[in-house]
Amino acid sequence: MLLKEFMSINRIQNGYLVKGDTADIKIIFMSDDIIRVRASFNRKFEEASYTLVTTAWEDRFDSLLAEERERIEALDIPFEENEKEIIFYTKTLKLVLAKSPLHFSIYKLNGEKLYSDLADRAFECDQLGRISHYNEVDLQNDHFYGFGEKTGKLDKMGRRMRMSPKDAIGHDPEFGDPLYKHIPFYIKLNNNNHHAIGLFYHNSYDSVFDMGNEISGYWPRYSYYQADGGDIDLFFINGPKVEQVLDNYTKLTGKQAMPPKQSLGYTASTMYYAELEKDCDKEIYEVIKKHFDEKMYIDNFKLASGYSSGEEDNLRYIFNWNKKRFPNPDEFMEKMNEMGLNVIPNLKPGILAKHPYKKEFEENDVFIKNPDGKGDYNGRWWGGVGRFVDFTKPSGRETWKKLLKENILSKGTITVWNDNCEYDGIEDRNAVCDFDGKPGTMAELKIMHSNLMAYVGKQAVAELYPNRRPYIINRAGFAGIQRYAQTWAGDNLTDWRTLKFNIATIVGMGLSGVANTGCDIGGFAGGAPEGELLLRWIQNGIFQPRFCINSANNDNTVTQPWMYEENNEFVRNAYSQRYRMLPYLYSLMYEAHTTGKSIMRPLFMEFQDDINCYDDQYMTFMFGPSVLVANVLEKGAQSRKLYLPEGCTWYDMNNNMAAYKGGQVIEIPVTLNSIPMFLRGDGIFITNEEVKHITTDKMKTLDILIGGEAERSFNFYNDDGVTNDFEKGIYEKTEINVSGGARKKISFKTTGSYESGISDLTIKLVSKEKGAYWVSVDNEQIPRFLNKTSWEKAEQGWYYELSDRTVLVKCKKPAKKEFEIIISCERFDLIGMGDE
Repeated sequence: MLLKEFMSINRIQNGYLVKGDTADIKIIFMSDDIIRVRASFNRKFEEASYTLVTTAWEDRFDSLLAEERERIEALDIPFEENEKEIIFYTKTLKLVLAKSPLHFSIYKLNGEKLYSDLADRAFECDQLGRISHYNEVDLQNDHFYGFGEKTGKLDKMGRRMRMSPKDAIGHDPEFGDPLYKHIPFYIKLNNNNHHAIGLFYHNSYDSVFDMGNEISGYWPRYSYYQADGGDIDLFFINGPKVEQVLDNYTKLTGKQAMPPKQSLGYTASTMYYAELEKDCDKEIYEVIKKHFDEKMYIDNFKLASGYSSGEEDNLRYIFNWNKKRFPNPDEFMEKMNEMGLNVIPNLKPGILAKHPYKKEFEENDVFIKNPDGKGDYNGRWWGGVGRFVDFTKPSGRETWKKLLKENILSKGTITVWNDNCEYDGIEDRNAVCDFDGKPGTMAELKIMHSNLMAYVGKQAVAELYPNRRPYIINRAGFAGIQRYAQTWAGDNLTDWRTLKFNIATIVGMGLSGVANTGCDIGGFAGGAPEGELLLRWIQNGIFQPRFCINSANNDNTVTQPWMYEENNEFVRNAYSQRYRMLPYLYSLMYEAHTTGKSIMRPLFMEFQDDINCYDDQYMTFMFGPSVLVANVLEKGAQSRKLYLPEGCTWYDMNNNMAAYKGGQVIEIPVTLNSIPMFLRGDGIFITNEEVKHITTDKMKTLDILIGGEAERSFNFYNDDGVTNDFEKGIYEKTEINVSGGARKKISFKTTGSYESGISDLTIKLVSKEKGAYWVSVDNEQIPRFLNKTSWEKAEQGWYYELSDRTVLVKCKKPAKKEFEIIISCERFDLIGMGDE
């Protein structure tokens, strides 16, 4: 049935109730830029969300999510009415409800249309109970981004995508669909107005997004969202900037969890390390030693599920330890911690018939039930038929949490790796879940188990280690998974195309609120990667928040970073670059935690007025606000083409800071050692040379690369990287602001009570036209050096480097919260020493 006719509108406590001929609609103005439009064909409007952290209504799970959720007061927005329309005005938008046929449109206050439903077919419930929402689409000018974890190009215009998470091992990186996540949110950009809006469908039923793929000659071109049940519960989210859409979306679903600093180091993994017949622990110690010997730095080790296999049948029994492979698990964990390695044990929610904790699971009645509600549901699982923990049931959550604490966390880790949590083995979508006391079906709740599994992991860490920062990793997830977990894109295929299209997958996840993510470097499924492919993948992987090699090669090989000796020098260089960039990456992670902004960003996030960035055919990305990365993605490449966004100069960081004007396509030569990086003209890039192992090395010097072309600020963030003390203000956040013309003022303003121990600063300022005249630190001039060797030996001073035309400054960091460094490149003459 179609919702076609408006019948009436009435005020309710937090908004309006619109009565229609076949359905009712609630309109709630959560802010001037977030409008909830919920169409219900059963007219019940039940509120029971595991997803939202900001509401303006009572919800059944307010108590469960009490520590996460905030209830706000909706805006009281009046309306104007005429024969044809009802019009609402916020401070930023005009929302128009057309009465016949009933549909919505959104405009800027100047009257420019931003969005419209498809008139005559806006809201529909078909004969199967599926609900659909149709939208107008401009094929020539619209672009669509996000949708969670998807393959292919970043812009999904013309794509038809399904949200139904699978165990998608070895999926095609360009056309495969669906994958592991279900995030029904996207951002729309238009070539003409450059205005970003977001659409979030708060509905966890399996669904389809068709973004202009389907054609019917009876209608103008359209896109649509279709779900297998539930309501069309839509949140319109205004920008106009992409980053504002993300900020507002993550206000609804949660900001990215702030991870332990150690998690940003390299993580080694392969299924084979935990699959030896015996003494896997000894083999792992040797693997760790090899990393250090090769100077391929490592901070984390993912322990594949082989540690939990039965000693007689090799089947996976989560929370069990195979004593042949790990004779003393406590001793193993203790030794790994002493080596500075975080151990990340694999967890899976399926329970086989001979599981050693079977009795406890059954006594606590933790499993998802058959469609009639009687008896446990049995479905496909690793090693045979299995039952599945119901995370919507309090006893399921409590039992899992108890066993997790006793058998995994108490041995010395704060990390929870939730694998195979798509619940794809439950084929019958009428299987029954407890739904916290009000039974529901897997059709609605399948993907919610993934988020709740992460929720329980976070609770378990908090109970066992009250002030420790949890590190949760999830393969599957619904909208909001970012507030609990880091994610990864599952079992990707070893293929050159995967290297390329995984970039768009990661960037797309960032545009879906999930900033902390990555893909298995080198590929998980298939044969071993060839040497050049592995090298190029590592060179890209150093920019991914999750920097991890993980494999299950089908040719009896193990993917390891040193496996091709001829490339090891280049691999070491890449690892060094990753660790060098940790201060910048950690600062970006804090930005994601506070604003929802992504880390690997599309060019248009920083250059939204340059429509050439809307469809970046060159597969480049911004690493934070300051650096454009153009990884080499083609086999045997001798050169790399890329587009440099308009609006600034770009400096080639690998070629003496060679300057390029923005708004053009360039082609640069590349070698096996190349990791093409370009500094934005006004960019600020923070690095450090001292930290090679996060838990043991201390950062004493902050290295700051500055473009200086225009005024810009960057927030350098630091804390202990381990505890939740940062939530109490125990952090160091330093706003670094660069301003001025010939006389550059670099100001430092620090807030927070954390003492980082940084004692020294080095600054590299691009100054192509001329060298400096003088440099002062906290109002005192420091000496100039004409000999670079002398400058390098000195404790403080400055030197003009002619090879790349940069001013190099080194000094002690003033012991105060606010200070300035001034670099004067004003004109002077050698006789009068004055500016004419």
